[in-house]
Amino acid sequence: MNVIKYKNIFLSVGGVIIAASIVCIAYFGLSFGIDFTGGSILEVTFNDERPSIEATEDAIAAAGVTDYSVRTTGDNGFIVRSPFLEDQQRSQVMDNFEALTGSDSSEASSTATTSDQVVTDEMATTSTTTAAGVIENRFSSIGPTVGSELTRSAIYGIIAVVLGIILFVTFAFRKVSEIVSSWVYGSVAIVALIHDILVPTAIFAILGVTMGAQIDLLFVMALLAILGFSVNDTIVVFDRIRENLQTVIDKNTDDGFADTVGISLTQTYARSINTSLTTLTVLACLYFIGGQSTELFSLTLLVGVIAGTYSSIFIASPLLVKVHEWQQKGE
Repeated sequence: MNVIKYKNIFLSVGGVIIAASIVCIAYFGLSFGIDFTGGSILEVTFNDERPSIEATEDAIAAAGVTDYSVRTTGDNGFIVRSPFLEDQQRSQVMDNFEALTGSDSSEASSTATTSDQVVTDEMATTSTTTAAGVIENRFSSIGPTVGSELTRSAIYGIIAVVLGIILFVTFAFRKVSEIVSSWVYGSVAIVALIHDILVPTAIFAILGVTMGAQIDLLFVMALLAILGFSVNDTIVVFDRIRENLQTVIDKNTDDGFADTVGISLTQTYARSINTSLTTLTVLACLYFIGGQSTELFSLTLLVGVIAGTYSSIFIASPLLVKVHEWQQKGE
């Protein structure tokens, strides 16, 4: 397929995807987890049959907890996310859960192992407690100060990655900047990366409404992994363009810039598709076979890898040719 010949079509599709992603994010919004907002997360497993979500929500509300979310996990478990829980509220919630099982919490024998992690003056704890009818698998709390610090760190990390990519690409393509400025290569790569980040973020915005999915540190890690994978794929194509352009310059041939980019894409199709398929196979196994704790993480990577493969072939290189055409018209 001659991608460069139909570059306007592929760029239009990419533009529609970006616009649709922005609309989804703006309309549905993003649900941030306790990693960024501060709060508590409680994971429990019922020894017998799991009560209904409605009964579980009533038990939590009876403990005076508001603005919480409940999500099923495993066969008999729940994950409860809520604002910061005091010890008294946490105990009351567990007592109410015990009542749902028909067990007498006063007769429940429990063993607990607690490890305290001091992040700031605000408490962050994890614990495992076994009671007669319900097992507390995990409990952790993060104060709002810690959440704001993690938010800033995540933003700074993404900005640092983006700037590093621009500087690296600009430096690597400095010797073939006679036809297209090396800064253009870096800027086009960033446009492709914006596409790759917006798509999984939009999917998460939809999942936040339909499944209660929340933005957490795993999601940020997935985005950073997508950035690395996508820019690697894009730079492989760009590097082949650089090599072919250098050959054109050295031999002083009449090959046009668009023809050179098209040939370079043809030479890297197999590599890009094979690498993506291999990665997608592993991620699909992780999604369908792996545990629920990595389900959303692997789904984010799946969507990001697909978006990255499309952008590296059908957006980055065609946009590079388009920018070159704009520059020629402006001269």
